[in-house]
Amino acid sequence: MMMMMMLLQVLLLAFLASTARAFTTSSTACSSSNSHVASSSLRMFTGIVEEMGTVVSLEERDDMPLWDGTQGKGTELVVKGDVVMKDAYLGCSICVSGVCLTATELDTDKQQFKVGLAPETLKRTYLSDLKPGQPVNLERASEIGGRNSGHFVQGHVDTTGTILERTPDNDSLWFKIKVDDPELIRYIVPKGFIAIDGTSLTVVDVNTAEQWFTLMLVEYTQKKIIIPAKDIDDKVNIEVDVLGKYSETAMAALIPRIEALEARVESLEKQQQQQASKA
Repeated sequence: MMMMMMLLQVLLLAFLASTARAFTTSSTACSSSNSHVASSSLRMFTGIVEEMGTVVSLEERDDMPLWDGTQGKGTELVVKGDVVMKDAYLGCSICVSGVCLTATELDTDKQQFKVGLAPETLKRTYLSDLKPGQPVNLERASEIGGRNSGHFVQGHVDTTGTILERTPDNDSLWFKIKVDDPELIRYIVPKGFIAIDGTSLTVVDVNTAEQWFTLMLVEYTQKKIIIPAKDIDDKVNIEVDVLGKYSETAMAALIPRIEALEARVESLEKQQQQQASKA
């Protein structure tokens, strides 16, 4: 068991190093010219919301241009934002309420950008329910060498959550949120990271049996993000900490090998003991 824990620590350290390299490689998104579009397909965010943007329109179209020159159905979202439009370029990644999306059109005069919403995005998130004038959290992909005051956020929403309780506590605000996909509660741990609508937050309590967790917003954060405007039964986008997923996958592959190795060591020890007793 001690050997297993040591190997796990080494594995996690190796993963953190590789994640940091990916973060550095991918963080050119939305920070420079079109020459960066073909860089890494990885896009990382910090969960530190830069501004609250506004939904301009959300519409389903039958004339979306497809890769082969034909037209098909699709969903387009137009969002207004000032900060995220700075140095934006076609193909850059912008996190919209926790969802990493690609800018397909830019209107610098109106400070608006357009993105396409894939069927998987519509299924995993609540973006299909957005209405014109509704606020959304916005964050550009991180810059090379920039500080990460949150955690590694991919913008890949795992599921939605439902607000069960909303409780003021002096100048703080508590939320209890139920995870809509029960399979994901195992990745949410007390004092661990979680991204809610793209905001990097710290989990306080977790009830795995009832599939809910709590978090607290300080007064400063309440003014910068959209969550405080939500009420009971409203939906949020949830992205669990990716480190938990990788750890589980790594351990699933590693444990059988460690168990086989331990069994082999035990067998060799027995053989040595038997030989020593005969001597």
